[in-house]
Amino acid sequence: MFGLFKKTSELDKLQKKYEKLMADWHRLSTTNRAESDKKYAEAEKVLKEIEALKS
Repeated sequence: MFGLFKKTSELDKLQKKYEKLMADWHRLSTTNRAESDKKYAEAEKVLKEIEALKS
């Protein structure tokens, strides 16, 4: 209940976005290889941003 108004940090947002992109990548990997590769590339960019924030 108290977490209702808690603001999410930039790191949390990026991690959630990364998880969503990886799930999409996995789902698309069996049907549309080109779209799958685009999602993976985007996920890699987000991962680099996460690593930059952590360091």
